[in-house]
Amino acid sequence: MELTDEIRVPAPRDRVYAALNDPEILARCIPGCEELKATGPGEYEAKVVLKIGPVKARFGGVVKLDDTNAPEAFSLTGEGKGGAAGFAKGGADVTLTEDGEETVLRYTAKVEIGGKIAQLGSRLIAGTAKKLSAKFFSCFAEELSQPAAG
Repeated sequence: MELTDEIRVPAPRDRVYAALNDPEILARCIPGCEELKATGPGEYEAKVVLKIGPVKARFGGVVKLDDTNAPEAFSLTGEGKGGAAGFAKGGADVTLTEDGEETVLRYTAKVEIGGKIAQLGSRLIAGTAKKLSAKFFSCFAEELSQPAAG
């Protein structure tokens, strides 16, 4: 499954990039996030509870960030296991383009799932993934619309 979207964030690119690397901001914005902690440079461990249709599961996983081209572009890869519910793994390529006082964030994410959640049907899964993605980015944009702490 592939997701692509673009959002405008009311902050300069450097601030957007810094926020995308801030575990506290990410934990507040990731739907169902119970825990997110940095385990090394560009590496995070997460615990997330998700409900997809009738299946509710707690996923534990790892996310790695490749910031070779940061802050203009970066990519991330991750893998989560949800016990009997199954697994999800994938990655995303993100670009951050300055546009005046705002930043245009574009991403393309590819996700592969298996186990019980994979049996739910691609429409339900894609719809849930889009909804969760929209929830994350609206929260993220809201976080960055607050005045910078200083």
